[in-house]
Amino acid sequence: MPCEPTPRGFTQFVVKLHSRCNLACPDCYVYELRDSGWSAQPRVMPPAVMERTVQRIAEHVRRHRPPVARVMLHGGEPLLAGPRRIGRFAEALRAAFGGLDTALDVVVQTNGALLNRTYLDVFRTWGVRVGVSLEGTREAHDRRRRHHSGRGSHADVVRSLALLRDPEYRPLYGGLLCTVSLDADPVATYEALVAEEPPVLDLLMPHGTWQFPPPGLPAEPGALPYARWLAAAFDRWYDAPEREVPVRLFDSLVDLHLGGAATSEVWGALGSDVVVVQPDGSIEQNDILKAVHEGAAHTGYHIDAHGFDEAGTHPGFAAERAGITGLCAQCRACPVVDICGGGLRTHRYRRENGFDNPSCYCADLRALIEHVRDRVSGSLRALAKDCHKAVTGGAILPIMGRSADVEPLH
Repeated sequence: MPCEPTPRGFTQFVVKLHSRCNLACPDCYVYELRDSGWSAQPRVMPPAVMERTVQRIAEHVRRHRPPVARVMLHGGEPLLAGPRRIGRFAEALRAAFGGLDTALDVVVQTNGALLNRTYLDVFRTWGVRVGVSLEGTREAHDRRRRHHSGRGSHADVVRSLALLRDPEYRPLYGGLLCTVSLDADPVATYEALVAEEPPVLDLLMPHGTWQFPPPGLPAEPGALPYARWLAAAFDRWYDAPEREVPVRLFDSLVDLHLGGAATSEVWGALGSDVVVVQPDGSIEQNDILKAVHEGAAHTGYHIDAHGFDEAGTHPGFAAERAGITGLCAQCRACPVVDICGGGLRTHRYRRENGFDNPSCYCADLRALIEHVRDRVSGSLRALAKDCHKAVTGGAILPIMGRSADVEPLH
């Protein structure tokens, strides 16, 4: 479906300081799926490209003046760029934002295997937060995140997380990221993540398309494997006597059901607000498009010749930001479209008609949305009952507690 270009500014800039990785994860969307563009990239971003990238980010933010701009260092594995190179980049960013009224949030998203005090001291100096990928339990993690030798990386990551929990470095701890694995127990996964005391965590579904579906899809009608996995994790999170940790996927969905705004790109119709700069200076769309086909994220723009406003006129960015009007007819007619937003654009792709489809997770997304809706509405009914009891001296229960009126999805 054609969309008009938009001049809307970006607020999330993914910068690839390094193009390779120290792990060999079998389902990595950068290295193991449909796009081989990483192999043509220089291993590290040259200094001139780093400098130009900083200038382009600062000029874009100066023009649009968002409250917050986030610069996310990805890879490959960004720590392969080394502490000095990362420090120079962060220092240059801080200097370029001097005098701007936009807050700068610099985050390095790492697999955690290489993290040590040398990196953390640099990150503390330049205000760089650290997000770490962890797949829950040792067994689940080592099955999916392995060194090139085949050895699992869980022990390395756990050592890194112990450093981040140290009071000296705790302010740098940005959170945990976990990809749903159907062969891992959802409650055990959640509890293993909580045990690392993250300030926030997020759960992601594996990237796939209708042509190349994620593991476990297509399932038998009514099987809803991802909805059931996530519903079990949600119930464990929701029913805790006290909130243990914010979970972006769940918090955002609950907020939407209560009339709030989405804080996760998975939900709502705003689309992704991400632009990527590759090590050679190429400007690309969201990296997850590499799960679609060769060159799906390509724009033809380069940091030397183009600013982010010019890059933002690319039809791909316009389609990402088109909202509900950019969805297929089936999605537009769906009663939960305002919450679902059609799912991630990558997951809608089909060779025959591009992105003009529902998400390949459509049934699972709707089932999860309805499960959470029922849990939230049940809690509100329970609260109303308890408020009535309180008038005559009864106790008021927390709004987030389990309601006996609701049958969870299992």
